[in-house]
Amino acid sequence: MDQPLEEKKQRKLRILVAPLDWGLGHATRCIPIIRELMEQGAEVWLAAEGQQEILLKAEFPTLSFLKLPGYRVRYAATAWGLLKNILFQTPKILKRIKEEEKWLHQKIGEHKFDAVISDNRYGLFHDKIPCIFITHQLKIKSPLGKWSEKFLQKKNYKYINRFTACWVPDTASPKSLAGDLSHPEKKPTTPVQYIGSLSRFKATGIPENKNQLLVILSGPEPQRTLLENKIIAGISHYNHSAVIVRGLPGSSSLIPSTNMIKFYNHLPAAALNKEMEAAEYIISRSGYSTVMDTTALQKKSVLIPTPGQTEQEYLGEYLMENKMAFSISQKNFNFEKALASAKEFTYMPFPLSNDSQLKKIIQDFLAQLPSPSLG
Repeated sequence: MDQPLEEKKQRKLRILVAPLDWGLGHATRCIPIIRELMEQGAEVWLAAEGQQEILLKAEFPTLSFLKLPGYRVRYAATAWGLLKNILFQTPKILKRIKEEEKWLHQKIGEHKFDAVISDNRYGLFHDKIPCIFITHQLKIKSPLGKWSEKFLQKKNYKYINRFTACWVPDTASPKSLAGDLSHPEKKPTTPVQYIGSLSRFKATGIPENKNQLLVILSGPEPQRTLLENKIIAGISHYNHSAVIVRGLPGSSSLIPSTNMIKFYNHLPAAALNKEMEAAEYIISRSGYSTVMDTTALQKKSVLIPTPGQTEQEYLGEYLMENKMAFSISQKNFNFEKALASAKEFTYMPFPLSNDSQLKKIIQDFLAQLPSPSLG
């Protein structure tokens, strides 16, 4: 039997959300955005591949999913090796952006999306529907000096300005979580909106256990494994409880746990939320999404920037200078010494973000979209 005419005419706003594939952080910080879109009545579709796909499907098993190849950047074991690799792979990245743009045009025709939210995927813009670009890096740090940072900013803004608006996951105040990265002197010409610090985690009242550690490993290889080996070598002599989350969703390789040290390849958001609350200290990379998560729970953290990732190196220095976190380089990292230094460090946690900012921006965003077309 055919549906009544009034039911045929009703369709939710259909929003495509797609995070970049450089680590899991771009996917995890999209989770509160996806939740808010759903709470406000939108039909959300997701696009990714690999570990990002596994993570998002675990969090949102009922949502429609599209395969979207990532940029698949190869990293290196040294900082200068990383820079060399990125430069060498630039043509491949630019080609991928072009392919991404064609992919989106095809999928809009097939699925009638009303808007797109792209976390750092430069090719996901369209001139017929609103497209939002998410980034906290309006200023890109470079080891080659100021001239290269100006060049990178110009190129970055060329892409960002093709989008309807740019959402920055940070506070509008200059006293911010990302510092110069999110508050450069010059901004894109497309509207910039500060949506507040994003985290999938919230305090639930789980008590903190003195001396308990949580280690969150993440990021590209081989650096993830290099840090993991350093952590395991040091933590094997730790006399208190610790949990190590290896950042390998979907992996079948296991490291056996002991009575005191628990290993997990991956934990879903609710379980990781509990482990973060229970820990006195969190040891992790200084990736911005992890920083936002520890801030949301007001936790003391030990940050180890990925060598060669200038953004993480800047964040480590900035957060330590402002007493928000203790940071140490991977080269100089020694488990016992780093933990002893962290215990002597004076922490001044960044104020909690106001969730109403994200709610209001998404509310306004959805209200400005045209009524959904049939299909």
